[in-house]
Amino acid sequence: MTDYRWIAEAKDRPVLVVGSSLGADARMWREQLPALGETMRLVLIDHPGHGGTVPEKGVDTIEKLGRRTLRLLDELGVERADYLGLSLGGMVGLWLAANAPGRIDRLAVCCTTAYFGTPESWLDRAATVRANGTASIAEAVVDRWVTADYGDRTWLVDMMSAVDREGYAACCEALAALDLRAALPSITAPTLVVAGDADRATPVEHGQAIADAIPGARLKVVPGAHLAPVESPDVVTPLLVEHFTSVRRQVLGDAHVDRAQAATTPFTADFQDFIARYAWGDIWTRPGLDRRTRSAITLAMLATLQHEDELAMHVRAALRNGMTTEEIKEVLLQVAVYAGVPTANRAFRIADQVLSTLDTP
Repeated sequence: MTDYRWIAEAKDRPVLVVGSSLGADARMWREQLPALGETMRLVLIDHPGHGGTVPEKGVDTIEKLGRRTLRLLDELGVERADYLGLSLGGMVGLWLAANAPGRIDRLAVCCTTAYFGTPESWLDRAATVRANGTASIAEAVVDRWVTADYGDRTWLVDMMSAVDREGYAACCEALAALDLRAALPSITAPTLVVAGDADRATPVEHGQAIADAIPGARLKVVPGAHLAPVESPDVVTPLLVEHFTSVRRQVLGDAHVDRAQAATTPFTADFQDFIARYAWGDIWTRPGLDRRTRSAITLAMLATLQHEDELAMHVRAALRNGMTTEEIKEVLLQVAVYAGVPTANRAFRIADQVLSTLDTP
């Protein structure tokens, strides 16, 4: 069996790599995959010895798991992708975003940590599993995975019991050596951190530490859950869909959208919903023009109509959409010819103010 599986292999869709937790496979995401697969190409990557994959000798650090993921993406011909990871899968995602930033566009990590600080417990577990197999600890681990009021645990116990003992033990050794704290500030991918407030293995404080260290990261705490995607899919699924598929966030940035949502009042809520559905849901997602072209058109119209606040916002958006400062300048020169020099003069002033505050090529 291969170490990955494709879902929704439509060539024109963005790629989302999905990584699971220690002792599990992609079934951990069974509640989220249908919704994410509606608009994305999903690559489900199982850890060595998990999900029927063959264990790989010596793959016993987060770095090696990360490099294995890059190798699999190379085999698939995937240059850039979004990444979603749970627990151990989230740690791999953090390593990728810090060490291969050109390969990861957006990142979401759930119920994870950058540092345990308890290597002995993981090394003891590795030794137990090597001696007795994963089935020997499956019941106890599942009791920690989910809260007491979670229903059918049989599928979780069966899934973990099927994991190869050597593959599981090697991953335990990776967790024993885990320390990604110094790498977190270098992550530039827009990042969502999800934590369950009943998580005993990686408490909310661990998620908070990740969100505090990654510039611009968002933390969402799910009440009453340990493995939030499994126990609270009604909360987690919309969060992930919005993070990975919201064109508004991808164009304007998380900080702008978060501010707009925080400022929404009962009086403005319907208008915000209208913008999200009509502008960002219907127009910006149409296939007829790429986002660079849409940005150029938008800049010209906003400059001509002298909508100064929106122009400043869309200068930043144009850079996110791949326009260069030279191309922005050419658009505004076009405005000068067809909409008037005074209009272009105002637009150049605004654009120059924005560009002077950014580290742009």
